[in-house]
Amino acid sequence: MPIGAIRLGGAEFSRLIIGGNPFSGVSHQNPQTDLAMKKYFTSSRIKEIFRSAEALGVTTFIGRADRHITRLLFEYWQEGGKIRWIAQTCPEMSSQARSVEDALAEGASACYLHGGVMDNLLARGEVAEIPGLIRKIRDAGLPAGIAGHNPKVFEWAEDNLDVDFYMCSYYN
Repeated sequence: MPIGAIRLGGAEFSRLIIGGNPFSGVSHQNPQTDLAMKKYFTSSRIKEIFRSAEALGVTTFIGRADRHITRLLFEYWQEGGKIRWIAQTCPEMSSQARSVEDALAEGASACYLHGGVMDNLLARGEVAEIPGLIRKIRDAGLPAGIAGHNPKVFEWAEDNLDVDFYMCSYYN
């Protein structure tokens, strides 16, 4: 039975979403677990997971806008895959603007600003660039969002941003 769908902006996404941290070796635990994930989640295994998910009605993947994921998605789409990608900006990129540009150029269906980046920008009071980044995503015709780990990020966003969605990771 297909998974239900929701609309964000003009796009449709499955309610159940595949998370991409394991595919990029991001365990949030330790370097050994990161390495085990990288060894296990080969490109062919990830593409098989995408195919299986699509067969079950899961049509959405949320993952980093890093070189590994963008290359993998390019190959998957060239092979006929249809999964939609909600791109997460990468903190290690030269800038968040560059990460947004890469996500837009590489086929994202939606994009949001990385939670750790949002947490840090808010903590330092350096939020001036955020509305412009959201506007850049929206100007490309995509749903725009932010992520965060600190509830204060979402309180600030409610008062200062017009976004389509939040990606929340609460563990504090």
